[in-house]
Amino acid sequence: MNKPIRLESEPKVSGKLAHATDATASYVPGRRDFLKYKDLLVKDATDGVMRAQIMKATAGMTEPTGWHYHTCEAQFIYGLKGWVDLEFEDGRTIRVKAGESLLIPGGMKHNETAMSDDFELLEVSVPADMGTVACDKPGQLG
Repeated sequence: MNKPIRLESEPKVSGKLAHATDATASYVPGRRDFLKYKDLLVKDATDGVMRAQIMKATAGMTEPTGWHYHTCEAQFIYGLKGWVDLEFEDGRTIRVKAGESLLIPGGMKHNETAMSDDFELLEVSVPADMGTVACDKPGQLG
């Protein structure tokens, strides 16, 4: 029989409670002009430790984003509607559909190659300020 885990002390609460609603969550500038980004108030509540946003297609994706990586610890996505195709430096191509998730470690090179017109997902990054760096396709000399 398993014994219950007992904490020696109460866990420390860091950050502030953040409740995003249609009235409080607003659209903010983002990385791609064919997407719109809704801030879910997590960045301010965690003092920049984490960011959560909804990304939603506004126009059809006309060409791949190009190879890039993000300067962060991790980028987590969860599909809400539609799908997005991504190719990775290890040669894998993954289609993330509604109801599916993907964790992309920071620094992993990838390229978004296609997405549905109704594409929408939740994106969480640690830390909140996630940089994007363009790079050559893996295996190609720069």
